[in-house]
Amino acid sequence: MAPHSLSSFAFTLLLVLPFHTFCSSRGLSVSMDDNSDAAPPPLAGICAAAVAVHGYECQEFDVITDDGYILSVQRIPEGRGEGSASGPNRPPVLLQHGVLVDGMTWLVNPPEQSLAMILADNGFDVWISNIRGTRFSRRHVTLDPSTPEFWDWTWDDLVFHDLPAIFELVFKQTGQKIHYVGHSMGTLMALASFSEGKQIDKVRSAALLSPIAYLSHMTTALGVLVARAFIGEITTLFGLAEFNPKGEPVSNFLKALCTDPEVDCYDLLASLTGKNCCLNNYTVERFLKNEPQSTATKNLVHLAQTVRDGILSRYDYGNANFNEEHYGESKPPVYDLSKIPRDLPIYLSYGGEDALSDVKDVENLLDSLKLHDEDKLHVQYIKDYAHADFIMGETAKDIVFNQIIAFFRSQQ
Repeated sequence: MAPHSLSSFAFTLLLVLPFHTFCSSRGLSVSMDDNSDAAPPPLAGICAAAVAVHGYECQEFDVITDDGYILSVQRIPEGRGEGSASGPNRPPVLLQHGVLVDGMTWLVNPPEQSLAMILADNGFDVWISNIRGTRFSRRHVTLDPSTPEFWDWTWDDLVFHDLPAIFELVFKQTGQKIHYVGHSMGTLMALASFSEGKQIDKVRSAALLSPIAYLSHMTTALGVLVARAFIGEITTLFGLAEFNPKGEPVSNFLKALCTDPEVDCYDLLASLTGKNCCLNNYTVERFLKNEPQSTATKNLVHLAQTVRDGILSRYDYGNANFNEEHYGESKPPVYDLSKIPRDLPIYLSYGGEDALSDVKDVENLLDSLKLHDEDKLHVQYIKDYAHADFIMGETAKDIVFNQIIAFFRSQQ
């Protein structure tokens, strides 16, 4: 393997390192059957497990992408408080999770600290998406999740297939343009989509938390060690179409990694995401009972290419002829973020301690948006926030969520 590839593959593994290790080292039990190929019964879904139990109305939807994947979507149409003001004109908000997690990631905090419930209680019609391959979206009209063909996709396909299907569902159900919230890879999906002119006719505004676009300055304490340890496992792991963080190859790698005296398995979350200031044990344990989720190995390779190449482009097949076959040119097309409509309202929030969405990479993103209308681009920098604080932090309601609500209301 070429030396420049090591940091790319290190990034791939660093995305999943904390979760299993936290479970084993803290004695937590993860009993979720995230490998079930069958569509879950309605009562087994996110609504019943994490929303209705708190007294909120919740509806389950399925939507089929134009390439045949069946995605699970949840709707919280109204809040439970006095100010919930139910009705047909509540502005819709779509919450899009990141890689190796699903829609549950928005719901692991108590209701008063969860963005989904806070939005519902503040008069918004909340929609939660689950991309292909995650627990409740392991379905296809013809393909079976046990076959490699089911996992032949990257985040390009989320941009061109999943996101359009979900936007269309929400738009048809509500008849209104949509406020979008993305975290981590959820921001990447939106930025790439908007740069291609996709969903522009259906989006009202976008809030991007811990934005991922450029990754070449990503800082992770375990990068060098993971690259060195992982090189012997690459053939085994990348022989799998499905990248399952709970599967044996990854588990074996983690066990070996934890024997290294340089590694503190209790602190891998901080080593991955940066030093999160504001997580508590309750939230972390709920998170670990539900996550991580599978993704396509090809998807992680695509993300690793972003780390390696320092640009945002479509998947590189590693061969000029293959690229020519797929794109009509020898190199994969680049996503030009400067083509995002300048008048699209964007709220962008990033943290000084974030090891994945590094400050320098966010500055590169902002440079791509330098021609954006000044009154349409709102930037928030939180010095002590790391990657997970933006969705699970105890202080996120006051520091981030309330600002998002004010931003959305200003765009009505």
